[in-house]
Amino acid sequence: MSQLTEILRKEFPAMDNELKEYVEGVLAGSLDDFESCDDIYDAVGDILQSINSEKTEDNIRDLCSQFYNIMKVSTKNVEHKVLNAPVNIAEMAKSMESKDKDVQSIWVVNKDNINKVDSKKLEKAEAKLQQKQEKRQDSTKYTTAPVKLQQATASQVTNKKAIKLDAKGVNRSMDVKIENFDLAFGDKVLLQNANLVLSFGRRYGLVGRNGLGKTTLLRMISERQLQIPSHVTVLHVEQEVVGDDTAAVDSVLECDTERTRLMVREKEIMNLLNMGNQDAAINAELSGIYVQLQNIEADKAVARASVILKGLGFDTAMQQRPTKSFSGGWRMRLALARALFSKPDLLLLDEPTNMLDIKAIIWLENYLQTWPTTLLVVSHDRNFLDTVPTDIIHLHSQKLEAYKGNYEQFDKTKTEKLKAQRREYEAQMAHRAHVQEFIDRFRYNANRAASVQSKIKMLEKLPELQPVEKEMEVKLKFPDVEPLNPPVLAISEVEFRYNTEDPLPIFSNVNLSANSDSRICIVGENGAGKSTLLKIIVGQLATPIGNIVSHRSLRVGYFAQHHVDHLNMNQTCVGVLSELFPGRPDEEYRRQLGSFGISGNLALQSIASLSGGQKSRVALAKMCMAEPNFLVLDEPTNHLDIETIDALGKAINAFKGGVVLVSHDERLIKVICKELWVCGSRTVRAVEGGLDEYKREVYREIEATS
Repeated sequence: MSQLTEILRKEFPAMDNELKEYVEGVLAGSLDDFESCDDIYDAVGDILQSINSEKTEDNIRDLCSQFYNIMKVSTKNVEHKVLNAPVNIAEMAKSMESKDKDVQSIWVVNKDNINKVDSKKLEKAEAKLQQKQEKRQDSTKYTTAPVKLQQATASQVTNKKAIKLDAKGVNRSMDVKIENFDLAFGDKVLLQNANLVLSFGRRYGLVGRNGLGKTTLLRMISERQLQIPSHVTVLHVEQEVVGDDTAAVDSVLECDTERTRLMVREKEIMNLLNMGNQDAAINAELSGIYVQLQNIEADKAVARASVILKGLGFDTAMQQRPTKSFSGGWRMRLALARALFSKPDLLLLDEPTNMLDIKAIIWLENYLQTWPTTLLVVSHDRNFLDTVPTDIIHLHSQKLEAYKGNYEQFDKTKTEKLKAQRREYEAQMAHRAHVQEFIDRFRYNANRAASVQSKIKMLEKLPELQPVEKEMEVKLKFPDVEPLNPPVLAISEVEFRYNTEDPLPIFSNVNLSANSDSRICIVGENGAGKSTLLKIIVGQLATPIGNIVSHRSLRVGYFAQHHVDHLNMNQTCVGVLSELFPGRPDEEYRRQLGSFGISGNLALQSIASLSGGQKSRVALAKMCMAEPNFLVLDEPTNHLDIETIDALGKAINAFKGGVVLVSHDERLIKVICKELWVCGSRTVRAVEGGLDEYKREVYREIEATS
C-alpha cells in the first residue's frame, strides 16, 4: 500500500486528504475486485483525471496499470500451502478429540475467540466497500447513454432568378444575400424567417448570447447549406492545421494555389530545358508563366506570409519549423495565417482572439481594419468589436438584426431602440384601455351606438404591438467565504525549467505576494510561462529553486485553460458535480449550477449538447463546489459571451477572496485589475500604470519591428 500512496503523492500533489483516503480505500481492496487495470480505471480514473486536468486518459490508464501490477505482486507474496495428498477433515478432528480431550476441535468455536476479528476494522472495511459501490452507482446516475451528436439543419426559400443567373455564370455580384431561411440544431429552432445581407468589402461582427446559434450559422454558410453565389469563395477558420513535415511558412504559401501551380509547372519546364528540350511552345509557355507570376506578385508572397506569421507570434525560427512540432493552439494560429494570406471573398472567423495574446490581438485588429473583402466574425471581445467591424449583426429571438457601426454604436442604438419600442407599446396599451373604457361605458347607449361601433373598428385596425422582450440579466456568484488574514500567498525567488538539462529557465527571480483583496492580472506573449506560473501557484508543478508559502486555511479554486475539454461529454451538468462531490442532494447541485446561469432543464442536459460558453459555466460551477477562498483563473473568458464576461467581472469584484487571473480580455482586466504582472524575457515583472502602459510598450515594439 505504501507504493500506491507514494505514486498518488508524486503524481497528484494537489489532491486533498478526503479524496486521497477514498482512492486508497478503493485500491486497498482485494485483487479479486479487479479483473484488469480497466476495472481500476473505471473505479478511480475519472476522479484522478478531474484532480489533474493536464493528464490525458492514456496517462491515467498507465497509472492504473501500475496500481494493478503492484497489487498482483503483493498478492503473489502471500504464502499459500499446497497439500501433497487429500485430507479427510472429519477423521482428523475425531482423532484429535480422542487423543486429547483438552485439544479443542476445529469445528467447535471457543466463545472467548468470537471477537478475534477487530469489529471496528470490519465496520470500516464494510463502510469503504459500501462507499465504493455507492460511488459507482452515483457515477452512472446522471450519465446519459453515449451521446449521438445532433445535426444542424438549414432550410431556405430559394430565389429562382438568382439560381438561373448563377447557373449561367452571369451573376458577378460579390454581395451575399441569404433570404427567408430557417436554422435548427436538432429539435431546437435557432433562426426563423431570417435574412442575412453581407455587402462586399464590409466587416461584420456577429454577436448574441451563448447557445443561440452563431457558430452553427457560420458552419452552414461555409458548407453552403445556405444559398450563396457559387463564384464567391468562402473560408471558415474552424479547425487547426494538420501537422506534418511542412515548414510553417510553406504551409501558409501553399494556400495560394495559383502561385503553387505556376511554380510547379515552371520547375517542370526548367527540367525539360535542362535535358535539352528546345521546343518553342515550351519556351512560350515558360514566358507566359513568368508574366502570370509577375501579375499576382508572386515574388512578394514569401515576405507577405512572413509578415502575417510574425504578427501572429511566429518568430523567424518558428516559421521554419515543421507544422507537426506545434501544439494545437499554435496550429490554430497557422490556420488563421493561411486564411489571412489566401484572402477569400468571404472570410468567416469564430472567436479568433481566443488563441492569441494581447500583442497578437493588437496586430490582428490593425491588419483586419484594411481587410479588402467581406469579413464575418463571431467575437465576445468588446475591444476587438469596437475596433474591427463596420457593422454589427445581432442574433436574438430567432432573428438577425443589422446595425451600422461598431459594437459601442450598436449598444447605444439598441438601447434607444428598445426604449422607443417600450414607450410605443405602453402608449398604445394606454390608448387601447382608454378606448375600451369608452366602449364598455356606452355599449348599450342607443344614442352612442355609432360612436361605439367606430371605436371598435378603430381598435381592430390598430397594429398589434408585442411587449419588448427584456433579455435575462446574466449573474454569476462565487461562494461566500471569510477573508484570510495576510499573508495569504507568497512566492520568493522562484526559478523553473521543465527539463534540468535546459540551458535557460522558463523564468527566474519571480517574487509574488497575494492577499484576500488581491486582483492580480498576468499578461504576456504565448509561451512566456503564464500558465506554468499558475500551475506552480496551485501546486501542480514543483519548484526546486525558490519558496512558496501559503496560509494554512488556503483553499485554491483553479480554472485551467483547457478545463472545459476534460468534462465528460456523456454526463449531465448535475452529473458532473455529483461525480466529484457524491452524496449531496440534487437541489444543492442545481443551486450551484444556477449560480452560474445553468438552470432549469439546461442543468439536466448532457455536456455535449451545450455551447462552448455554457460548458465554461459548468466548469466554473464545478471549481466553486469546494468553496475556495482563493481563485486562480487561466483564460476564463474563452467562449463566454459579452454579458457573461461583464457578469464575471462583477462576481470577481464581489468575491471576498484573492484572485490571480491570466486573460487577454482588455475590458475584464480594466474592470478588476489592481496589479498587472507581465511574463516575458524569462522573468515576471510588475507594470506601473497597468494595462494602458503595457499596451503602449506593445505598440512601441510592433512599430520597431514593422
